[in-house]
Amino acid sequence: MSAFKCLPEAPRAAKKPVEDTRHGVTRIDEYQWLRADNWQQVFHDTSVLDPEIRSYLEAENAYMKAAMADTEALQKQLFAEMKGRIKEDDSSVPMKDGPFAYGSFYVTGGEQPHYFRIPAEGGERQVILDGDKEAAGKEYLRLAGMESSPDHTLGVWGYDDKGSEFFTLRVRDLTTGEDMADLLENTGGGGTWDAEGKSFFYTLQDENHRPSKIFHHILGQPQSADRLVYEETDPGMFMGVGGSRLDDFIYIDIHDHDTTEYRLLSTKDLLAEPKLVVAREPGMQYELTEGGDRFFILTNCDGAKDFKIMEAPVESPSKENWRELVPHEAGRLILNHMAFARHLVWLERRDGLPRIVIRDRATNEEHAIAFDEEAYSLGLTGAADYDTDVIRFSYSSMTTPNQVFDYNMATRERTLLKTQEVPSGHNPDDYVTRRIQAVSNDGELVPVSLLYRKDTALDGSAPCLLYGYGAYGISIPASFSTNALSLADRGFVYAIAHIRGGKEKGYRWYEDGKLAGKENTFKDFIAAADHLVKEGFTSYHRIIAEGGSAGGMLMGAVANMAPEKFAGIIAAVPFVDVLTTMLDDTLPLTPPEWPEWGNPIESEEDYKRIAAYSPYDNVGPKPYPALLALAGLTDPRVTYWEPAKWVARLREHTTGSEPILLKTNMGAGHGGASGRFQRLEETALEYAFAIKVAGKM
Repeated sequence: MSAFKCLPEAPRAAKKPVEDTRHGVTRIDEYQWLRADNWQQVFHDTSVLDPEIRSYLEAENAYMKAAMADTEALQKQLFAEMKGRIKEDDSSVPMKDGPFAYGSFYVTGGEQPHYFRIPAEGGERQVILDGDKEAAGKEYLRLAGMESSPDHTLGVWGYDDKGSEFFTLRVRDLTTGEDMADLLENTGGGGTWDAEGKSFFYTLQDENHRPSKIFHHILGQPQSADRLVYEETDPGMFMGVGGSRLDDFIYIDIHDHDTTEYRLLSTKDLLAEPKLVVAREPGMQYELTEGGDRFFILTNCDGAKDFKIMEAPVESPSKENWRELVPHEAGRLILNHMAFARHLVWLERRDGLPRIVIRDRATNEEHAIAFDEEAYSLGLTGAADYDTDVIRFSYSSMTTPNQVFDYNMATRERTLLKTQEVPSGHNPDDYVTRRIQAVSNDGELVPVSLLYRKDTALDGSAPCLLYGYGAYGISIPASFSTNALSLADRGFVYAIAHIRGGKEKGYRWYEDGKLAGKENTFKDFIAAADHLVKEGFTSYHRIIAEGGSAGGMLMGAVANMAPEKFAGIIAAVPFVDVLTTMLDDTLPLTPPEWPEWGNPIESEEDYKRIAAYSPYDNVGPKPYPALLALAGLTDPRVTYWEPAKWVARLREHTTGSEPILLKTNMGAGHGGASGRFQRLEETALEYAFAIKVAGKM
């Protein structure tokens, strides 16, 4: 029986069929008109959105609100619970960087971070960027942080006030707190200083939202006078710019999802042409970190699928001079690496669990930092200074709040600096975290991390929120979530399916969930649901599936493949119109996405493969479960019209009685609302939907 009663009539989008023929196949799209012709302008100014499109999105918002009206009190209760678990005046542990230590904090009632610094040897805290002050009067604000100059007198900071991820950069005098005249628009969000602090480098986003150019800005000059340092003409590549700990080099990082190329600019000659390290080779990845007279290179070259670490002289880092330092081990995935004066450090994952490894550069002696819980998360922060023996890392599990440690690599002393506070109280002993294995359709074992209260009955009666992502090699950590406790405290089993497409079980796990292996991602998720039912953790009519972005595509695929196995589905900014998007090379992320999904423009095989699973193209007459889709009007990653079109088509074809709901945030993008508590309101809506569908109100 449906949990939704007395619903008003749902909106019906007008049908305006558009035909598209590729590779001899004609598709008809009745809802393509929801894609605004002036979408690029909408990202900068939402008031120019076509009135017919705006009217439809607002009608969907009104319908969603009516359908969820009886949960408003629950949403407020959930919001209060989740807010109560956040220390309102929380502060990070400042990180030493030269004569200062830098960090951030929040104030009671504040939505945005405040960035600060204190003298490294102790002294008064100086606020260098007040996020709440900058957000005053704005519907949306996302800060890009503050990067101090090498002499710590200036800082470059950025902000996006529309949700479109076009950032404006400013330069602040850190002694007076005043911004200088420099104002740079349409950037990627950060700046990399030269060694003297007189200029910085940044990426410029083009009209298609691609970081295609890197510019050099000299303080005091207008943006129009900035020098173009490098332009990437391949629309399938992203670019980034960064600096070394020793301020010797500016790194230009050119990459897509499986190929990288570096170019180096010596800070001693800023007008020189950036020097190529190793030319891009399809499928070859490498990453540089400087270690004095040499570079340490993390790479998958020559068949090192799970990566190895090489070294090369700084003067001649080309590939013929690479020498193996940390060999490749199948099943030991090296995730990232850092170099310091006396130590080399890397974060690796074995058997789905992370650990930090430290190697003494003089003796080559190694030791590891690991923990004993069945499932946990490690984060390696490292250090800002190069000449140090102390690095920082964080640890948490689904029951253990986040802990921040300083670790002395020489003495192996571990110092706990901070444990995440839960003001409303949290007893880890009340909860259980487990890692179980589900058998997928081809026999692969899929890890599933679980959180539930000790007193939860495991007889099939518990509702379950099953989360999945499964793309781009992104691994979902089994980390502490104060929000998830609101579900666990209501008898839910909170589950994370570590499906193929991530790297939880090595690089092969990623490869087996992309391109020709993409459907493994969907089958793994369904297998996780089957296993949870088989083992008595839940039952099919009590599972609510959740995923966002590429995980939203997962939601659309499993809704088509196995609608009977889910009571409800939450799809946040879902990438569901995969084929149409991959056929449109004018969209911001389409060319860089081809290595992940395939290029259906050039390849008939890719076209047919994507068409076979693309959620929008495979909607059909079947009883879809209750569904909540969330979109952002200024989202450049998953454009708002994808979920809008999907919902319209689902509502047209479903043979069931459950509602299909769409909420479009008319003032935000891919990440939703920008404030820390505003985001909780969106989470409260999602959880209220899950609780309602599960019959636990």
